[in-house]
Amino acid sequence: MNIGAKLRSFTAKKDVDMTEGSIIKHLISFAIPLLLGNVFQQLYNTVDSWVVGNYVSDEAFSAVGTVGPIINLLIGFFLGLSTGAGVVISQYYGAKQNEKVQNTVHTAILMTLLLGIAFTVIGVVMTPLMLDFMDTPAEVIPEATLYLQIYFSGMLGLMLYNMGSGILRAVGDSQRPFLFLVVSAVTNTILDLVFVLVFHMGVEGVALATIIAQFLSAVLTMYVLMRSDNCCKLIIKKLRIHWDMLKKILKIGIPAAIQMAITSFSNVFVQSYINHFGSECMGGWTAYSKIDQFLLLPMQSISLAATTFVGQNLGVGQVERSRKGVRTAILISVGCTAVLMIPVLLFAGSLVEFFNSNPEVVDYGAMLLRLISPFYIFCCINQIYAGALRGAGDSRSPMFIMVGCFVVFRQIYLYVVSNFVSNTITAVALGYPAGWLLCSLITFLYFRFSRWDRHRIVE
Repeated sequence: MNIGAKLRSFTAKKDVDMTEGSIIKHLISFAIPLLLGNVFQQLYNTVDSWVVGNYVSDEAFSAVGTVGPIINLLIGFFLGLSTGAGVVISQYYGAKQNEKVQNTVHTAILMTLLLGIAFTVIGVVMTPLMLDFMDTPAEVIPEATLYLQIYFSGMLGLMLYNMGSGILRAVGDSQRPFLFLVVSAVTNTILDLVFVLVFHMGVEGVALATIIAQFLSAVLTMYVLMRSDNCCKLIIKKLRIHWDMLKKILKIGIPAAIQMAITSFSNVFVQSYINHFGSECMGGWTAYSKIDQFLLLPMQSISLAATTFVGQNLGVGQVERSRKGVRTAILISVGCTAVLMIPVLLFAGSLVEFFNSNPEVVDYGAMLLRLISPFYIFCCINQIYAGALRGAGDSRSPMFIMVGCFVVFRQIYLYVVSNFVSNTITAVALGYPAGWLLCSLITFLYFRFSRWDRHRIVE
């Protein structure tokens, strides 16, 4: 097969109709590439942390870890908006209304381009203020500032990839976004090593490697959309804002964006509590956070599968099939998470040592992993129900529930514990499981007793 034929095969129609056929097969076949893709996406910052932790300095390692909540603040807001576009597309795709899908695609891409420019400026300008707000130690600030400002300068690539891959996933295609992330993650790893070990660029090289890799994934995603032969085909000259579609995107996307952004902003407060315990504790928390991101991936991937599944099925009015899909997704999520917890509990110290061999950092990180990881089972419940509710077109309820539990409740907990109970790292860290437990209980009750299916977008 020649190169042209291979390209045509790669860009050929790969969407999946989830409104019929085996529920468990649809969820697993959709979630596996998404899970693998998310693993590679996490490799961006994980590789950055590993390289700087082993080949630059402890200060650089802490700097890269400390900026995580800030990066997630703006990215979280945009990912919420892209969720809105994905839900609208999935419901119209399920209802076979191809013209509506086309209008949503072009509105979403143009919105991404405009927001990408705005977020880049905001991120670069606000970096010093955000680092100061987090009580970042003075020895970490120079490298944290450099990393963040370079990272934000290349945010458009990340945003275009996430919106483009969200469009593909909305029509059931999770395979090609996964392949793009593989290429991007490999590129990031190679460039990290070259920039740091060969050119001795330190944190600057790590940040440049990341944004170059992100732009590569964006280019690949846009190429596939432009060469697509299905209803999500991107045609540059058709880029415009369709106000009816924008309104629907924002109706779902803004609550999700607010929830993700505020939750990320809340993590800035948590990081400020951690920073008070010193650089070794910061390093242990950074290592824990990297492993934590991998532990969350199965449930997050299955949650996105549930979002697409519910969206497509509610698009054609199949409420009971949607319910069965949610129940199946919870069982898969809990099972995967329980299996993953075992090696984490057994080899916590070795996992932390991969990122940083400082004995004190390893002790802090291993303690945090063993303390928090058993509670991830409860995360499965709130993640799957939240994904299903967004797929149904109801993103306001998960927003109120998650902001209430992950922000309001958690901040009250941290304030009370640190000031009146026990200002220790153990007590502070338990703020995460406490929020998860409360959120899972409330989302279960809401899903069980509310009319969540009434938010269907398609008329």
